[in-house]
Amino acid sequence: MYLRNAAWYVAAWGHEITRELHATQILGDRIVLYRTEGGDPVALEDACPHRKLPLSMGRLRGDTLECGYHGLTFDCSGACVKVPGQDNIPARAKVRSYPVADKWGLTWIWMGDPALADPDKIFHVEHYDDPAWGRNTGPMMLFDCNYMLITDNLLDPGHVSWVHLGSFGEAACEDTPLKVDLSEGGVTVSRWMYDRTVAPLYQPLVTFEGRADRLQQYEVRYPSLALIKAVFTPAGQGGPDKELPPDTFIMDSYNFMTPVNERQTRYYWFQMRNVRPDSAETSAFMTKGVQAAFEEDRAILNAVQIGQETKRTANIDLAIDGGPLRFRRTLERKIAAEAAASAQAAE
Repeated sequence: MYLRNAAWYVAAWGHEITRELHATQILGDRIVLYRTEGGDPVALEDACPHRKLPLSMGRLRGDTLECGYHGLTFDCSGACVKVPGQDNIPARAKVRSYPVADKWGLTWIWMGDPALADPDKIFHVEHYDDPAWGRNTGPMMLFDCNYMLITDNLLDPGHVSWVHLGSFGEAACEDTPLKVDLSEGGVTVSRWMYDRTVAPLYQPLVTFEGRADRLQQYEVRYPSLALIKAVFTPAGQGGPDKELPPDTFIMDSYNFMTPVNERQTRYYWFQMRNVRPDSAETSAFMTKGVQAAFEEDRAILNAVQIGQETKRTANIDLAIDGGPLRFRRTLERKIAAEAAASAQAAE
């Protein structure tokens, strides 16, 4: 179901990880997170090896974690350093430790082979520290659906004409064809639409008057990380081979899906914009508008999950499904190859 050695997943917002024990589930693994006294994040398997009580029900003793049942104590590497009532520590008295790192206001976790965990390969966010760009951040959203339904949705610009007509979409989006580009890292679906009205969410944000040329670009990288780019120029000035004018509006939307299990996904998101970088009012407006649109997605995808679980006939595929289908097929091949390599290594 999951790809573990291809990318870092978001474990939580950075501010959520404190000296309080933070229990979570990622890719079906139960994990407890906390920070050391020095502020570094720690992630351990959330199950004492003695009787499997969640360690998140225990307590911190300095930088070590003490089980709340019989006091077995574990260091940041997952090694047991104390067993009350006996001097020897059993060889199997240890828990898995996961590599973690803070970046872009998020705490990231590596779910695969620790030897492959390179923090420099965490998804790059352009302009994050650029004072000329503003940023708005929304709350984590829990979706009651499989993460691949969300990646399907993010590679499907066509749905905005029906699901997001009052925010991201406008009726003229319906019939513009999509361009699909494949790379080793993921799939990008894009289209330029010319001489269109500005979609409702963006109308207060663009700095020019009148109609616009619009780029929709949806890039989803394996396994579940996405950059969605919205670009608006004055009509007649946009296009793939043109230099964009100074009054171009750009919004980069970063979307990180962390599978909880097979039918739940945590969705972390924020946007970068090239207008009014210091305006708290603009940030609040964008967060409110984007969250409302994502709530529309959540309602649809939660219902699709139920539909998939209870279907009596096979799905049909349409031309607009080209990007999502290519992404799924490649992701499934990567998961199968990783599973085969793990099985071979275990022999």
